[in-house]
Amino acid sequence: MKIDFNKMTKAELRAYVVAHPQDKAAFYAFVDRFTSVASPETFTMLQSPAEIAEIDHLIRQKVEQMQTE
Repeated sequence: MKIDFNKMTKAELRAYVVAHPQDKAAFYAFVDRFTSVASPETFTMLQSPAEIAEIDHLIRQKVEQMQTE
């Protein structure tokens, strides 16, 4: 019996892929679904240690904010 990945929710499909890592069809179905809703926005590469430090600071700040909410 062939599984219809289109009838699964994204969470169900992800769980199936995790449980069946050898199933390439499921993996491709999951990637197709994920990329169909992914933002096409791209970002330039960080150019300096200062930019990397600033991004690191912003990420840590956001994580701390989420932990206190």
